[in-house]
Amino acid sequence: MILVTVLKQTWLDKADLDWNDNFYVVVYPINADGTPEVDRYIKTLTRADFEPIAEYFSDEAKRFGLNMRRPMEVQLGARVERRPPVPPEVASALKTIIWSLKFRYYAWKNSPKVAVTPKIRMYLLYYDPAIHNRLGHSTALSKGRVGYVNLFGSQAYHKKNAVILSHEMLHTLGATDKYDLSTTLPVYPDGYAEPEKSPRYPQDFAELMGGRIPVSDTQAEIPKNLGQTLIGDKTAFEIGWLKSTLKSTGGK
Repeated sequence: MILVTVLKQTWLDKADLDWNDNFYVVVYPINADGTPEVDRYIKTLTRADFEPIAEYFSDEAKRFGLNMRRPMEVQLGARVERRPPVPPEVASALKTIIWSLKFRYYAWKNSPKVAVTPKIRMYLLYYDPAIHNRLGHSTALSKGRVGYVNLFGSQAYHKKNAVILSHEMLHTLGATDKYDLSTTLPVYPDGYAEPEKSPRYPQDFAELMGGRIPVSDTQAEIPKNLGQTLIGDKTAFEIGWLKSTLKSTGGK
């Protein structure tokens, strides 16, 4: 029975990537610090704040010939008080599996209802930038399609937050990271938005799953907003927007 359930879920996940229907995403804000500053920021959030993400995916889908007006719709869910289980710092296979199961159970128990039942649930853990200089690594699961996203709870970081959230949303659809984990530099060619550009550097955009804009072999810059990113062919193939990576549509 367990095997049949797993196979059925795997089949359903793959069927979704035929993109016959759009993906409804719900984002649940969490005050990770418990500070009044983050509280005030969360209270200002509206669905309109996440509309640029939906528009970004619409524009990118068109570049790959996807005949859908809105492949992604983002809904703002109610604030969630309970924090999800923290991913393991040293991720052995067993620890990762246990955390994955705990996180999916958490999502099942902490999903306030929204207007349309979502296919993807993203838990946004907001931190006070006055307290934290940097945040821990965000992560998302394609099994269960849930995300654990660390963000700064400040309007000044809203556009950068959108880049991080969009990156993690694609993880839930099976997209892989395309940067070197030890250096954070994008891996050529799949981590480059325009791998065929000549001269190669500096690149004008970041590949969304590559994470940064390569300016040389050893340097890359964090994109300031989604307008500085593109979805590359390999990522488009992984999420079902391309049937083969041999068919390139090119950059902007």
